Amino acid sequence: MPHAACDLPGLPQDADGPVFAAPWQAQAFAMTLGLHERGLFSWGEWAQALSQAIARAQGQGDPDLGDTYYHHWLDALETLLQAKGLASAATLHALEHAWEDAAERTPHGQTIQLLPQERALARS
Repeated sequence: MPHAACDLPGLPQDADGPVFAAPWQAQAFAMTLGLHERGLFSWGEWAQALSQAIARAQGQGDPDLGDTYYHHWLDALETLLQAKGLASAATLHALEHAWEDAAERTPHGQTIQLLPQERALARS
């Protein structure tokens, strides 16, 4: 992992690196690093998007206790993907609902999987 990822202000981490309270947080983190490593945005662009997402949330009354950090992370990722023309708001919204539907129909302990028509949303 790039050292820059561990240098982000507010990143929940311990001596071994980032820590996550839920699997979706680790997935959002990994997606961001993967997209950066593929050259879709610079680390400076990412840090700016995350800072802006945190500032927006604080401006809306987020007490910044650390428990909402990855919500800001996801907001920043979605905002950056839209700004770069990599995904539309409609596509991101449809994928969010597809994952919610997939989670609801998946028995506890099983891997959540999208149906083929739901996966096609990511390519639209």
